[in-house]
Amino acid sequence: MTTPNLTVDLGGLTLKNPILTASGTFGYAREFSSYIDLNQLGGIIVKGLSLEPARGNPPPRIVETPCGMLNAIGLENVGFEAFLTEKLPFLQTLSPPIIANIYGKTIEEYAGLAERLEDTGAIRGMEINISCPNVKEGGIAFGADPEVAAAVVRAVRKKTTKHLMVKLSPNVTDITRIARAVEDAGADSLSVINTLTGMAVDLATRKPKLANITGGLSGPAIKPIALRMVFQVVHAVKIPVVGVGGIMNATDALEFLMVGATAVQVGTANFTNPMSTIEILEGITHWLRQEKVDDIRQFIGSLVIP
Repeated sequence: MTTPNLTVDLGGLTLKNPILTASGTFGYAREFSSYIDLNQLGGIIVKGLSLEPARGNPPPRIVETPCGMLNAIGLENVGFEAFLTEKLPFLQTLSPPIIANIYGKTIEEYAGLAERLEDTGAIRGMEINISCPNVKEGGIAFGADPEVAAAVVRAVRKKTTKHLMVKLSPNVTDITRIARAVEDAGADSLSVINTLTGMAVDLATRKPKLANITGGLSGPAIKPIALRMVFQVVHAVKIPVVGVGGIMNATDALEFLMVGATAVQVGTANFTNPMSTIEILEGITHWLRQEKVDDIRQFIGSLVIP
């Protein structure tokens, strides 16, 4: 039986299949190397990276919720220099495109990190996390305002020729306004969505379950919201959209592709099943064969609106 063509074009970045890892859920890839063949993936998005090392928030910082998970890790990471010397050598041995998820507390930090990554040949692209607090504006997230979000992307765009993916926050009134603003500012693709702000409390102790009080909700609970937002953004912009949010199996992934996502990111599923990315990829391949679809691009965006 013929193997379907799974290749997709993510705004100039060619992926051999549409399966990407979601930042923060896959470490620096080596952590999963004993479970799966990393070279089968369409692309690898590594843990969020900042210029300087970050310790993150104090524990407890992960809480299981019905059909999901709340996390308040606080973007803990090794920092740029350690990433370069300790993490990148292994990543360079892999064939899928490596995308660095980047964040900063100021626009200057985003731009500075992008400038340093520009000379790193092994990194094919950057995913800009604009859900971070802007310390110069009282802690309001960069992604909450179209003009500020666009300013971040323009600053990064000036420093790099690499693929720029912008990860949009769902914690806004109209996600399409943010999407159009960052597209105009130079984004090559969009990942939709980041986590939803949530909270969990302990009735016995009468305290929040997270030391940070609030955290980011991910997992199956947010899938309907993510699916809706992907559909909206796909119809609002001309650049490719990557679907993220509650993708646990091949059916979930296919639904995001059907509403118009060019690729998908697998996140929380990696915690429950470290082999989920490959199982999802195999499931998509099986379904396309069963439906006699020779090329996944024939299926992407095939949702029928009554």
